[in-house]
Amino acid sequence: MERNDSSNYLRGFLTGALIGGMAGAITALLLAPKSGRELRRDIAERTSELYDRAQDVLNPKPVGEELPPVALNQGKLRAQQIVQSAREQAEQLIASAEQVLRDARTKAAHAKEQIQENIERVRDAAKASVEAFKSELSSED
Repeated sequence: MERNDSSNYLRGFLTGALIGGMAGAITALLLAPKSGRELRRDIAERTSELYDRAQDVLNPKPVGEELPPVALNQGKLRAQQIVQSAREQAEQLIASAEQVLRDARTKAAHAKEQIQENIERVRDAAKASVEAFKSELSSED
């Protein structure tokens, strides 16, 4: 019973780590300055590699003997470290994305204000031109 719980935990963890790794790899590829064709090829290659790794983890090849408890504990500890590191990196990525979004919103608001100011200036100039034209017409009569 304990072995099933351990292997289920490990399998679940590794699945999550692979999915997180895939998400990180795709994010890195998307942020890299490449052409569309190169980007699609890189994404396809990385996805294929990660899929193969996931298959290896989810359908392990039979091993002649079980791992000693020390190795299993070391594996669990390392897995926990990897999960923690992935969490921290994901949090940093999210924080960076939120900052970029805030900056973009600020810039968009500033640009909107400038456009509105320019529209007002053009309106005022148009009104002044119309009034000057009317004055010119009135003075000619």
